[in-house]
Amino acid sequence: MLINCVAYQEGKKLADIPIADISDYLERPDCFVWVALKDAEPVELLEMQGEFDLHELAVEDAHHGHQRPKIEEYGNSLFAVVHTVELIDDELHVGEVDIFVGVNYVLSVRNGSQQSLTGVRTRCEREPQQLEKGPAFVLYALIDAVVDRYFPVIEALESELETIEDQIFSKGAQRANIERLYQLKRKVMTLKHATAPLMDAVGRLYGGRVPPICLHTQEYFRDVYDHLSRINTSIDAVRETIGTAIQVNLSMVSIEENEVNKRLAAWAAIFAVTTAFVGIWGMNFEAMPELKWKYGYPLALGIVTVVCGALYYRFRRLGWL
Repeated sequence: MLINCVAYQEGKKLADIPIADISDYLERPDCFVWVALKDAEPVELLEMQGEFDLHELAVEDAHHGHQRPKIEEYGNSLFAVVHTVELIDDELHVGEVDIFVGVNYVLSVRNGSQQSLTGVRTRCEREPQQLEKGPAFVLYALIDAVVDRYFPVIEALESELETIEDQIFSKGAQRANIERLYQLKRKVMTLKHATAPLMDAVGRLYGGRVPPICLHTQEYFRDVYDHLSRINTSIDAVRETIGTAIQVNLSMVSIEENEVNKRLAAWAAIFAVTTAFVGIWGMNFEAMPELKWKYGYPLALGIVTVVCGALYYRFRRLGWL
């Protein structure tokens, strides 16, 4: 679906144009066309390929989707894949933005994402001195907008981790904590898969051998790289904390199991003593004087009760009962 198709010249908006007029504006000096598509159909991608002379491999990647975040160079053009990450109903949803950038055009294709990028166009149009830098600045603005939306996600994950940590020492909550920690770990890995490859890709757009399109916008991409570096540092810190929390939680489970085992061992010892006394007095030998004694039975019960009481008192002091 076509969102908009706009022509710009020297950083200023010329007009919203139909797709059929794109080729006419591409021939103008200092003019570029910015087209935005959402969940594009194969026919639309083929049409854009014809208008902008896009590389067939890049179009194929955009058509199939589910690409790893990357930035590839095809002659005088760039093809970027950026993942959008949205937290909806406590679940992470990953979308994709494919960006084609040439000397005089920008084509952005948003797939499987509810995050609108219309604000990026508004921002660029408010800064004509920046938009005058051409398609490379638009590429920066699009990537920067997606990257900035990672920060609320990582903050939400950190808050969720803090909530789980507060419950780690709650009795009986270990199983639920383990499940929540593993779910959180999966979310963190999803965000990591979106940011780490993109950081490597953006790092190639400043310093060293830079694509010609990005020669005058290197400092902007360095800023994006710094943001991605901060996000990845936070992700690594959360992952490490999750690992520690899982180990602590498993330790708490072991401690609770040991407590149960000590209780069972204490009661087993008490009943073992009772069984020993009863076993001795239950042998029914004729020569046992206690069998014929009038107070033998009360005495036997008294001895068993006293010994069991002494053991119970001892185990209570040791904290086993």
